[in-house]
Amino acid sequence: MASEVLVEKKKLENPPLEIHYLGDRALRYPAKRIAKVDAEIRDLARQMLQTMYSADGIGLAAPQVAIHKQLIVIDCEPDNPANPPLILVNPTIKKASRDICVAQEGCLSIPGVYLDVKRPEAIEVSYKDEYGRPRTITATGLLSRAIQHEMDHLTGVLFVDRVENRLALTQELDKHGFSTQAVKPVA
Repeated sequence: MASEVLVEKKKLENPPLEIHYLGDRALRYPAKRIAKVDAEIRDLARQMLQTMYSADGIGLAAPQVAIHKQLIVIDCEPDNPANPPLILVNPTIKKASRDICVAQEGCLSIPGVYLDVKRPEAIEVSYKDEYGRPRTITATGLLSRAIQHEMDHLTGVLFVDRVENRLALTQELDKHGFSTQAVKPVA
């Protein structure tokens, strides 16, 4: 079954959704599970993809566009038209590797800010696809990091909440006009 959610990987002058930024309360609300995967959810995923590509992103979670549903879209190869994006409904991490890696992350909700974040190297995630079919994938590298980053958004956590280097965090946020008051550190 071909995806109904395919969109052209290009920038739109007027993307369909508005991305919210650090400091906006919309980013801090936990998302609700999606009871039924239907045409409305596929349409939302399509709009999220168009918005993500327009902002040069590789991932977008519904709470970033002030929609509090457990839906994320990811495309680690936005320049490769042959690589379809991943659409995850109600994702759950089933397993995470003990191996931790540190890598730089950025976020469409905090443009220009890139900082190191520790995360498990590999994860196993169960989710529903855009047709409501149960799926499980094992992800490593960039895909693993992107999924974990976007799943954090579903619980109101932003990557800056996980940054351990407080000095670098403060400097980067100040440089880009964001308030450190908007950061809510996670243990």
